[in-house]
Formats: sequence, structure tokens, C-alpha cells
Amino acid sequence: MRRLAAVLLTGAVVVGGCAKSEEPSDPLQVAATLESATPAPSPDQATTPAGTVLPLSGKATAVVFVGGTLAVAVEAPPSVQLFTLPDAAPRTVALPAPAARLVVAGDRVEAAVPTGDVVVSISPADATSTSTPYDGGPADVAALGGQTLVAERDAHSVRLGDREIGPVTSPDQVLVADGHVVVLDRLRSAVFDLDATAGTLGAGLRAGDGATNAVTDRFGRVLVTDTRGGELLAFTANPLIMRQRYPVPGGPYGLAYDPRTDLAWVTLTEKNEVVAYHVAGGEPVEKFRFPTVRQPDSVAVDPGSGRVFVASADGQGIQVISP
Repeated sequence: MRRLAAVLLTGAVVVGGCAKSEEPSDPLQVAATLESATPAPSPDQATTPAGTVLPLSGKATAVVFVGGTLAVAVEAPPSVQLFTLPDAAPRTVALPAPAARLVVAGDRVEAAVPTGDVVVSISPADATSTSTPYDGGPADVAALGGQTLVAERDAHSVRLGDREIGPVTSPDQVLVADGHVVVLDRLRSAVFDLDATAGTLGAGLRAGDGATNAVTDRFGRVLVTDTRGGELLAFTANPLIMRQRYPVPGGPYGLAYDPRTDLAWVTLTEKNEVVAYHVAGGEPVEKFRFPTVRQPDSVAVDPGSGRVFVASADGQGIQVISP
């Protein structure tokens, strides 16, 4: 296992050094030219995907499961397709542009649409939707008490009510772990804590070499896939500390967590696989590994049944696995 290492700075110092240069002064900046990590290209499928594969009319960009409904964001035409399984015929909710992320909010699904400057709130029950405009390129949303946090990528900030908190080079995800807010910055492969009461950005930590996706678990931690570094990372939110750094070869990208079994499901796009790690102990322990559809960029889990849903970003459909 790699040596656990991290760089800790205050938000003010971190932000002050985010400019691009030949010799970057920001210790969190991993290269002179900032570039977000992306999913590794998948090879042609060599094995049959496990479980059942449902057809999908388009390339998936995100997937979540809520209240018996599987919601899948599709790139073109931009939409969210709602599946009430086992019925394979979806209901479709049109979007103004592709969704970057789908988030479960109670019994609804929030679709963050950064290039459309809007967050679309969808009712899976009747496939109706309402839209809330945000000028800053909303990439993600999260609930904090009765308020909504919006990661505004183009505005380089996080909106909380009428306040803009930042600056953040690239606020790609905003997460709430036991009431504490953490922001994932893909460009700098870093996580930051955010003080919602003071309206300030706090400490920042490196999150490997190319952090891409994050989820929270029932222990108040933030789990992060480091796609470039091939690792699964775990951070506590209060204080912000890296607690685990575990090697996951194969291009880890998509990430979902099952609070009932404490399994973190990670897609490996270099291998067309999905692997489950039990994360309740001192280090992750592999429990399951399955072959997937090609380019498995997105994954979701149904905590009630344990079913896992893997969505292809290459138009190869949605895979349903019962471990």
C-alpha cells in the first residue's frame, strides 16, 4: 500500500496560488497546466456483463436510484430516463443540456446541468419537473438542513442561499458529511472543507493525482476515487484528514455507497469491471468483482435490495447486478 501523505493549507493560501504558471506555487497544484482527470477509455468487451443489461437510448452521464425508480441521465438527446423496474420501458424528462450529476433529494432527483445554467428537480412518481436557474454553471447540489448548496463551476464558488463562498478553482462536487461541507475540486485533485456558518472556505488537502468522484458514508467520511493514481481515498470531514489510501488498479472512476452493507462500489473503466469494497474496517476489503458493460462511468446502488446499477457512457445500456 502506498504511504499515506497529504498537503494541508488554509483556503486563503490555496486559492491565492491557483494561477497557471510554469512553476506553480500552489502545493495542491499537481502540474503546471491544470487538467481534470477523466475516465480511462475502456477496451472492447472480452466477457459477458454480469446480471441483466437493459437497453438505453443514448450514452449515460449519471445514474441514481430513488424510491423504486432508476434515474439515468442521457447525453443526447439530453434527458433523464426513469425506469420502474422490472419494466424496461422508461419515462423521459427532457433537459436543456446534458446533466453532469444526478442527486437524490428526498423522493426527488436533482439534475445539475452546468452548460444550461439550471438545476432541474424531477419527481419520479409522475415524471414532472421544475427548474431553478443558476448563472454560475451548477455542477452539483446538496442539502444542508433546510438550505441548498450549489457547486457553481463557472463561478468558481459554492452558493448557499444568497451567498457565494469561494473562490474554488473548480467546484465539481459538494458533499455534506454529518453536517460538515466538503468540496471536491477535480482540476487540482483536492478536497476542501467549507464553513457554512461563517461563509468561508477552509482547509484543503490533496486527493491523490486525479480525483474524480466522491460519496459520503455513514461514518461521516468522504470517499473519493483517484482515477490517475488508481486509489480509493477516505477523508474525515471534521477535521478534514485523509484516513485511508488504498490501491485500486484498473482506472477507478464511478463510485456508489451502500449504507446497509458498507460496500463502496467502484467502476474500473480500464477493465470493464465493477468491484465492491467493504469499508467499515481499518482498510477496504474486496467482496465482489463483476464484468460490466463497456465504459462503465456511472454506478448506483439500491440500499433496500443491494442491487447495483452500472450505466455505460458508450451507449451499451444499463446493467443490473444482484450480488
